[in-house]
Amino acid sequence: MKTIFLNAKLKGRQILLLSALVLVSAVGEMLLPSLLAQMINSGVTASSENTIFILAAVMAGITALACIINFLSVRIASRISTEFAARLRGQVFEKVQSFSAAELDRFGTASLVTRSTSDITNVQNFLTMLLRIGILAPMMAVAGLVFSAATGGQVSSVLSVAIPVLLIGCGIVILFASSYSVKLRKKLDKINQLFLESLEGVRVIRAFNKQKAESRRFDEANTDYAFTAMTSGRITSLLLPVINVTFGVTTAAVLGLGAYYVETGAMHVGSLVANSQYISMVLMSVMMLALVIMMFPNAYACSARIAEVLNTETSIQDGSFPLENRTLCSTVEFRHVTFAYPEAQEPILKDISFEAHPGEITAIIGGTGRGKSSILKLIPRLYDPLFGEVLIDGVNAREYALDELRSLIGYVPQKNVLFSGDIASNLNFGKDSGTEKDWKEAAQIACAEEFILKKQNGYHDSIAQGGTNLSGGQRQRMAIARAIMKKPEIYLFDDSFSALDMKTDQTLRRNLKASMGNATVIMVAQRISTILDADRILVVDDGMIVGQGTHKELLQTCPLYREIAEIQLGKEAV
Repeated sequence: MKTIFLNAKLKGRQILLLSALVLVSAVGEMLLPSLLAQMINSGVTASSENTIFILAAVMAGITALACIINFLSVRIASRISTEFAARLRGQVFEKVQSFSAAELDRFGTASLVTRSTSDITNVQNFLTMLLRIGILAPMMAVAGLVFSAATGGQVSSVLSVAIPVLLIGCGIVILFASSYSVKLRKKLDKINQLFLESLEGVRVIRAFNKQKAESRRFDEANTDYAFTAMTSGRITSLLLPVINVTFGVTTAAVLGLGAYYVETGAMHVGSLVANSQYISMVLMSVMMLALVIMMFPNAYACSARIAEVLNTETSIQDGSFPLENRTLCSTVEFRHVTFAYPEAQEPILKDISFEAHPGEITAIIGGTGRGKSSILKLIPRLYDPLFGEVLIDGVNAREYALDELRSLIGYVPQKNVLFSGDIASNLNFGKDSGTEKDWKEAAQIACAEEFILKKQNGYHDSIAQGGTNLSGGQRQRMAIARAIMKKPEIYLFDDSFSALDMKTDQTLRRNLKASMGNATVIMVAQRISTILDADRILVVDDGMIVGQGTHKELLQTCPLYREIAEIQLGKEAV
């Protein structure tokens, strides 16, 4: 909890104001039993109506004031906890945005969603209770003990037994219940993961008629979570009986002793009534505090998960080399690069070396899962290599600040991601200040204008979350247009033409070559027809470059490339 309170600090003035209001409220509530004792002793016993009315009016005024103060304190406590949760949620979001792909893979999407929503809400609810009851209960308990000792004498000694018994009973229940809090959060992560997978893969699930299998998988996780939650609930349910039994026995003991002292004349009836109320307030305060403590294990587990995110340092750190000090432009070089994904048993890339120069197209081709896309991910530093160097304009990519490095790059990932909004807002991801002229220019180059103009609202037509209201080819062209909007020095296309027909593919590549100027283009492709006119083709197999050259050169020097060409183009064409 220390971590999250250090990151999202509470405001001292608000805490002081809340404490003052709670103190006034506690004092007001503590005065009521004393006034009631005076009413019984001085008013009822002496049959003085005047005294009864005056004290009743004073008690009514104190009660009204306490209600107003309680309302204000609840409002302030809710505001403090809500603002705290908002700041914490913002910090978690910013932290996640700074994570490299390695950290995102480590936590997982489902877990990060749970930590930034459900976990923070649980901490917020605990903080609200802590600020309201956690401050009030100790004040009430201490004041109750003082007033009880002052009005009840020996009767108040019952608390010396009742309070330890209550604390020990509640402590045992809380200790057993707390062990289930962390388990519940992990099981909730599992449920969220399965639910997220079923939503993202709903088309595949239906296509393979696996609804029942997925339902069984979810039911198993759901049943496991429910069983753990019920076990935790059964243990927690013991708390109320422990409190009620202690409360009842203590009240009976107080009234029994009090009746004896009243009968012997050692105590007035009014004092007995007041003392019994003070003892009830003390026990009630302990009970409320126990309920707050009961929430602590779950809140602590949630805060530990949040703190884990906040304390995780990204493996991709900024460098300090100024972008304006570069001596080259649009140049990419790999020098003996070896790379492995986190927790992988062996490297996916082994001793990769090549250069890509301004105004040239460098293509990468090879079998599936051979490391082609991994090469592109190292250029914008989504990952860092284990060994070797990735040089951008003659400078190690690690030396640049991430923002400046990525400002040079227009990246089209293998999985095309669009955001909810409209077509224009998605294009402006590449250029914040993009105008309609820029949209049209980028859309024309990417061959996207033909379907955009058919939309009812043109560039302001809506895009659903993930671009689900567009076809695969349309999403791909939108992603390419978004990268073109940026007008970067380096274009990275990760199998970005796979959903295009041959005609559109050819037209788009021709448009791109005419508009790229001195930019460097590095593209991963599956089709040889896409890379025939590339200035340099890298053939990757088993994480290594096994061939490098133009199309004609590779047909003569690289058996693997020739084999791919014969399969795709036909032996006669080759």
